[in-house]
Amino acid sequence: MAHPKRRQGSTRRDKRRTNDKAVAKQVSVCPVTGEVHLTHRAYWHEGKLYYRGKVVVDKTVAEA
Repeated sequence: MAHPKRRQGSTRRDKRRTNDKAVAKQVSVCPVTGEVHLTHRAYWHEGKLYYRGKVVVDKTVAEA
């Protein structure tokens, strides 16, 4: 059975465990569309994919 060669420090252990304490998801409001979305994520709004307030993919143009 594998054993660690060195002891893992308390700082590394605590950094790994900090994510368990997050209760609510981080959300933000887009200044362009006013849509509520998860931070650092792209989101769809009226057939367009937005990321950081800019249109990344426009499905309305592809359909026309």
